[in-house]
Amino acid sequence: MTAAAGWILDGVVVVLLVGLALRLLTTRDLFEAIVMFVAYGLVLALAWMRVGAADLALAEAALGAGVTGALFLNAWRRLSERARGAPPGTAEGEGS
Repeated sequence: MTAAAGWILDGVVVVLLVGLALRLLTTRDLFEAIVMFVAYGLVLALAWMRVGAADLALAEAALGAGVTGALFLNAWRRLSERARGAPPGTAEGEGS
């Protein structure tokens, strides 16, 4: 990769990180915030790879985006069920 292409990629990563962070902080939709959080974690993992910290990139992708994102989605689903008045653990359309 040429030096110019590396600088362009770094610039794109920085713009993505700032844009995702601003969108994450300003959205009112909880599901969108969770998706933005996961996307932010994945782009941050790419940023860690760009600076040569592969171990941090792997940890960020696995924990920051993967595990935490899954936990947030599970909490969001439970909150949605509670708001609808459905018993916890039942999927939409199940039951009688």
